[in-house]
Amino acid sequence: MVIDIPSQFDVIVVGAGAAGLYTALCIPAELQVGLITKETVSLSASDWAQGGIAAAIAPQDSPSLHIEDTIHAGVGLCDAKAVEFLAKQAPSCIQSLVKLGVAFDRHGSQLALTLEAAHSRHRVLHAADTTGREVITTLTAQVLRRQNIQVIQQALALSLWLEPEKQCCQGISLFYQGQVRWIRANAVVLATGGGGQVFAQSTNPAVSTGDGVAMAWRAGAILRDLEFVQFHPTALTKPGADRFLISEAVRGEGAHLVDDEGRRFTFDYHPAGELAPRDVVSRAIFMHLQHTCVDPATAHVWLDMRPIPAEKIRHRFPNIIQVCQHWGVDVFSQPIPVAPAAHYWMGGIVSDLMNQTNIPGLYAVGETASTGVHGANRLASNSLLECIVFGAQMAYLQIKDASTQADLPVPVQEFRADVDEWQNQQEHLELLRQKIPRLVWQSAGICREQSGLEGAIATIESWQQDFAGLPVSQFLLSLRPTESARLDLPNVERQLRLWAETRNLLDVAYLILKSAAFRTESRGGHYRLDYPQLDPNWQVHTLVQQTNWWKSPIVD
Repeated sequence: MVIDIPSQFDVIVVGAGAAGLYTALCIPAELQVGLITKETVSLSASDWAQGGIAAAIAPQDSPSLHIEDTIHAGVGLCDAKAVEFLAKQAPSCIQSLVKLGVAFDRHGSQLALTLEAAHSRHRVLHAADTTGREVITTLTAQVLRRQNIQVIQQALALSLWLEPEKQCCQGISLFYQGQVRWIRANAVVLATGGGGQVFAQSTNPAVSTGDGVAMAWRAGAILRDLEFVQFHPTALTKPGADRFLISEAVRGEGAHLVDDEGRRFTFDYHPAGELAPRDVVSRAIFMHLQHTCVDPATAHVWLDMRPIPAEKIRHRFPNIIQVCQHWGVDVFSQPIPVAPAAHYWMGGIVSDLMNQTNIPGLYAVGETASTGVHGANRLASNSLLECIVFGAQMAYLQIKDASTQADLPVPVQEFRADVDEWQNQQEHLELLRQKIPRLVWQSAGICREQSGLEGAIATIESWQQDFAGLPVSQFLLSLRPTESARLDLPNVERQLRLWAETRNLLDVAYLILKSAAFRTESRGGHYRLDYPQLDPNWQVHTLVQQTNWWKSPIVD
């Protein structure tokens, strides 16, 4: 079914996870919003979030303790003002979610709270072990009721549209129903999530290809701290299974990490054992597995849930029980095979407390953004919170120029290729799509060093040249904002998505590798075998704009 879409909105929001949905709901109701999602409105990394959302709402807790824990986890790179804003806004944002209908678990009439790693208090709200799904389902229902929001599904944002003279953002190019078109907007909000698919082992869904960060970088936005990737310590590791995340809340409730001998080995690496910060636990598993001769792709340790009372497991973790059962693991009688996987990207597009970037008219919210709240290592369950707290800021959006532009006739370029040539291009793209995550996992995974990073950078640059030389790339990259395009090709929606995501993954791989090579120390989610120590001279942000990398001091 062909659905026509307007050529102009007041605001375009790209991404329909928690950040995009909540942003769309908070934008003033008099503004017309186009919500773009490359899948449907229920498939995002937020939907996969199990653990919960952090907020200091208990009598024995306080925002100041939440601030302290967040800053401690961030290893010297948090922006203090941003962290303070996040923690102080958290309780009211939770109330907003409850009013919208999010059904968090309760103890009697009180909201139930659990403990997660590196938190000093029980402050993580949850809905069993599918908190993200509960939040997303509620927000989606609200979005679909709003008259001012038009959801455009299975549409692919390709690039930002900058006004040539002032270099402000005035819209996007969009691939939708076989056609590339330009959609004008007075403000564009990128809420496209992270880039976990650039790693061979990732807990992220297939949609997480770093689209917003890549588009913003190509348009000249300033990016920050892209080397900092959080590897979740406990992803289900079974042949043929997706790297399903086993929530940190499982360890918070009392599960043990053990090796083949049944020994709780993490205490060899940190006094907090299983509840040490995520980067410490991930490295502990990685280092422990180095002593085995097993294939690194299948090597694993064990997460034993049996210390938790069976009734509590049934109540708190029904989804984990079900998924493990599907893969032949009975959590009540045997431990779960687990290993680390890429989970969360701390870096992103530099944005302030109002979500503004250095490009006028361009905003970023959620994992796509770098607000300074996570520093070098995100505190558990602060990610869903960030989406809500900063999404709420879009209520204050003021459109400077809400005038509409007259629709002008747009010439339509046709792209055709013979079947064999098109098939060859697709095979090349599919091969690249397989090779990129393997290369990045090997060279910029949990442990990194200079020679591996430099070799990978050279390889990515070579692949970028190959990609640019493809006929479909030459056609699409030559389109001007005054031209739309129709691609008369078989299976064009799937193949153009493959093209766009491969382009974004190549750029994201380049950015992570270069940033990891630039920072010659170990800190938080970035660990260098050749520079294993924290270096006080590197208590600075890594900034990049186009091909320039530089250091920037921390804001107190």
